[in-house]
Formats: sequence, structure tokens, C-alpha cells
Amino acid sequence: MTDNEENAERKPTDYTGVIILAILLPLMLLFSYLGNDNMGKSVAVCVGMILLAIKIRWDLRKHFWFWAVIVSLLALHVPLFFLVQWPHVWLPAIGLLPIGVADCLIIVGVVKLVEKFIVKSPPPDEEA
Repeated sequence: MTDNEENAERKPTDYTGVIILAILLPLMLLFSYLGNDNMGKSVAVCVGMILLAIKIRWDLRKHFWFWAVIVSLLALHVPLFFLVQWPHVWLPAIGLLPIGVADCLIIVGVVKLVEKFIVKSPPPDEEA
């Protein structure tokens, strides 16, 4: 392979992780400033998983229904943070990871379910 062929095959660098971190850092700092570190950690994990789910289904970004589903799911998460009594003990963020992964899978599943009902399936082949 020549240098030109290598440059043509290279994909641009994906900065999704840096963007998600840039969104989550001020969120965690805000909760830390307010004196509720545990709740801030939980909110950061949840918002990070929602952002990851958005990245997974980024191909649907031009559809209004996709953003409506994401905003609805985010709105369903808000009462969870205020109703749940967060423990006053230190819990590492890695301990919240299984809950976050389950949350991400549920979000992707809901988006896929809504997509199934909204996007019309192609008509069956009449020749068969």
C-alpha cells in the first residue's frame, strides 16, 4: 500500500468520549458544589448512558420522534433522582456501571421499539 491509499482508508478520529466527558464534568462539579456528590455521580452515570445510547442510534438524529423519545426517557429519569434516598456512604462509580449499562440497553431497546412502530416496513415483494 502506498501512503495515499493509507490516508484514504483512515477514518476521522471519534471524539465522542471526550464530548461526553465535557458534558458530564460540569454536571458532577455542580452537584459537588451543592454538596450532594453521590447523587451527582448517579446523575452523571445516567446522563452518560443516555448520551451513549444517543451515539449508538445516531443514525436516527434527523427524526423528530427520536428526540421526543430521548427527552421523554430523560424526563422519566428526573423523578428517580429526587425520590430515591441516596446513601451517604462512598460508592465507587464502577459500582454504578451495571445499572448504567442496563439503563443504556433499556433506552436503546425503547428507541428500537418505537422505531419499529413508526418506520413503515417495506411492502412485501408481489412477485414471490
